[in-house]
Amino acid sequence: MKLTDLASPQVASASKVSHVTNKFPESDLAFYRKLGRTDLTVSCLGLGGGGSISSEDTLYAFERGINYFFYSSDLHHYIYSSMSGALRQMCSRGSSVREKVVLATVTYIKSPEMALAALLDQFVELNIDYIDVLFWGWIGSNDGSTLQNCLQLSPDLRGNNSVYQRTIERMFGASERLKKMGAVRYIGASFHDINLAQQYLYSDLLDVVMVRHNVAHRSAQNQVFNQLDVQDPSRPGIVTFKSTGSHSGPLWDVPVGLPEKCWQPTVPDLYRYSLTQNCVDVCLTGLTRREEIDAAIAGVQQGKLTTAEVEYMNLYGDLHRKQLTIPEIPPEKLI
Repeated sequence: MKLTDLASPQVASASKVSHVTNKFPESDLAFYRKLGRTDLTVSCLGLGGGGSISSEDTLYAFERGINYFFYSSDLHHYIYSSMSGALRQMCSRGSSVREKVVLATVTYIKSPEMALAALLDQFVELNIDYIDVLFWGWIGSNDGSTLQNCLQLSPDLRGNNSVYQRTIERMFGASERLKKMGAVRYIGASFHDINLAQQYLYSDLLDVVMVRHNVAHRSAQNQVFNQLDVQDPSRPGIVTFKSTGSHSGPLWDVPVGLPEKCWQPTVPDLYRYSLTQNCVDVCLTGLTRREEIDAAIAGVQQGKLTTAEVEYMNLYGDLHRKQLTIPEIPPEKLI
């Protein structure tokens, strides 16, 4: 089943932001958690603009309890821009709910010289006092030295009384929130190279690590997640992306040859798979409408996947990438 097959529920108007802390049932998959060593409390489901979600449905996600929002002001900006109105409403100067929102933004301009320009674009577009996490985006195998140069700016970018805070104050005017938080609270990086991500896990210059992870691409489990101790207060925050997509196609599409009687994971199941992993704090989603938001939240409320379900999902991912065939799998493993 695809999320688009779900029936539309009756929902309250999202024309006004009126966030209510949801009473999520207790389970082994907490809906809210601390983002690594930061002091941010985040929803385990994050909402990005890659699915061109509307501002109205972005506000609906917030009303349902999602508080982690990911926004791009340069690469793919047109796709993300449909949620910008909601982010301005929640995060702009004067918003009464700003402290309940975790605003993560990304720049794909990997240049220390252009960092201020990228930051200014975000402050102008969203009319904000501060950013909770600023990500350097799309760090690939050839970007090691570039990332190191960018991260050298961390002391100037993050926290109060930083160089960049003082610059922003001069250009936009000081505010109590800006003075308290700084222009950027924490620094993150979005890695497309797992080896680089592993190298920077305990860098003092990096607070949040974002990596691709799904049932068909599991290398982050050994190289990143399992390198961390969930009880370690100094570990970085971990965010996953691409939970539902692979070069082999959408992961909700059933692999060729899978018997009809077998479990066919839904999109919410794919999110649960990432959230079941060690030390994953946020699974970033590309939800497109409120029906998908409801389904994703309902999935989380089922709790973590069992060991047998995780093993099955691993096999499902291998089938998707054609690394296995059905005859190679013991029948008892097919659930």
